[in-house]
Amino acid sequence: MDPTSWSHSLPQFLIAILFGYVLGSTPFGLILTKMGGLGDVRKIGSGNIGATNVLRTGNKKLAALTLLGDLLKGTLAVIIAREVAIAFLPDSPVQIASLAGLGAFLGHLFPFWLKFRGGKGVATYLGVLLGLYPAAFLAFAFIWLTSAYLTRYSSLSALIGSALMPFVLFGFGQWNLTGLFAAMTLLLWIRHKENITRLLAGTEGKIGGKKESPSDALSKSDASDVSGEKDK
Repeated sequence: MDPTSWSHSLPQFLIAILFGYVLGSTPFGLILTKMGGLGDVRKIGSGNIGATNVLRTGNKKLAALTLLGDLLKGTLAVIIAREVAIAFLPDSPVQIASLAGLGAFLGHLFPFWLKFRGGKGVATYLGVLLGLYPAAFLAFAFIWLTSAYLTRYSSLSALIGSALMPFVLFGFGQWNLTGLFAAMTLLLWIRHKENITRLLAGTEGKIGGKKESPSDALSKSDASDVSGEKDK
């Protein structure tokens, strides 16, 4: 894309990011737990609004719905933006869709109506990947399942899968998506800094390990609020 075309398209690119951001900042975990009578999910466990923390309420159905919602908002941002671009901006549907996907990811991580304290981004990352290049989504799923089977760590599996995605996309010849997912991967790793610390210390919870009850999770959350060590 030449510089003059870029300058003409800049307003549309900003609109695409903003559209994705608004859609991505929808906090499904918070909405669903409140609707389900479980209170504010930010007050238990890690204080996160993602599916993993929703699962700490003991409601697997709401956790699954949160996961689905967080994934689909990334996919829908991409699909809607691409279809609009095909109709009105046929020269740049890939760029528009990619920016909307990036906006959705940023919205999930930093939702403005939750004081920019959102989720860790794995589900929305996957949703954007699914919308932009489904083959890479399947590759991520394979990597995650293999890593999870071998290590029993969900967080480590997500970190490995995301780290490999830029290379996978490069291998598929998707040069335009490689840089996008390299940047998203960096943000995802930053959001998982506490998990990385626990992995290095050997204290990260494993898949199928002992589960804490909602009351235990709440007690831990209260204690960490006092100590100032709450996982943000």
